[in-house]
Amino acid sequence: MITPSPQSLAIAALVGLLSGTHAAIWGMYKDAIHEGFAAGRFARSMLVGVAAAVAIQAALALAVPGAAALVTLFGLAYAAERGLVEVWKTFVREEDQSKYFIPMQFSVRGVPVTRRGPRLAAGAAYVAVVALGLLAVAGLDGETPAPPAPARAALVGLAVGLVVAIGGAWKDAPKEGFDALKFFRSPAMTVLFTLLLYRLTDSYLTATVAAIGYERATAETYKTFFFPAKPRGKFTGKPVLHPEMLARRRRFVPAYVAICAAVIASGALALRDAVPGDRGAPARVAGVRP
Repeated sequence: MITPSPQSLAIAALVGLLSGTHAAIWGMYKDAIHEGFAAGRFARSMLVGVAAAVAIQAALALAVPGAAALVTLFGLAYAAERGLVEVWKTFVREEDQSKYFIPMQFSVRGVPVTRRGPRLAAGAAYVAVVALGLLAVAGLDGETPAPPAPARAALVGLAVGLVVAIGGAWKDAPKEGFDALKFFRSPAMTVLFTLLLYRLTDSYLTATVAAIGYERATAETYKTFFFPAKPRGKFTGKPVLHPEMLARRRRFVPAYVAICAAVIASGALALRDAVPGDRGAPARVAGVRP
């Protein structure tokens, strides 16, 4: 068991801050024109991202500041932050849902479950199912240092992508209708990212969870900045109550682009330096090069 150094935890905190800032910016960019800018809401993703990244680094002792470890950690922190925040918003938070076209609380056929008890029970069941799924994926890593086969990695990526897609369809389809292209977008991206990340790690679990993070980052970047005039689905048909944010939100774009550029550059460097056949070295399981 390798104990992470204070320096590696500090680097992890920075990675988590960047991943949380990325999520906070795209969330604010679409929502603030309807809800206004709230510093606490904006900082939430940043703080959760920092905590998630530090916890992950403490558990895995990734070989930061190596490019492969940084890229992997960014995806893991992103997935953890999105998972924690979405579970809280869906099952725990009490909020007036009338301001949304698509309810953000747990819903059945588009109707929010208003009773807290059943909602918390549904949340507990959801978390348990996700945990069991992650344990099943972790079981594929086994005891041996052999690297995972690309075909198996792709199948695992497909499975987790379908879980993401089903969750999205459960929430959105009752209001928007079923969109096959939108549904299969997530599985396609998680397969792609799992295949790329599997070149940097010998763990199915690490590769697929990080792939979820990159799928969320990519999908939301596409929806937010390629179609800036189109409101997020949850605000379809809702009025723009804070038009001043149309200009103010642009100030955050340079930081967003810089984070994207840094991640892409690090990913290119990590993939360039990936050594086929070296993924199975035992030290790489903990993210540390021999």
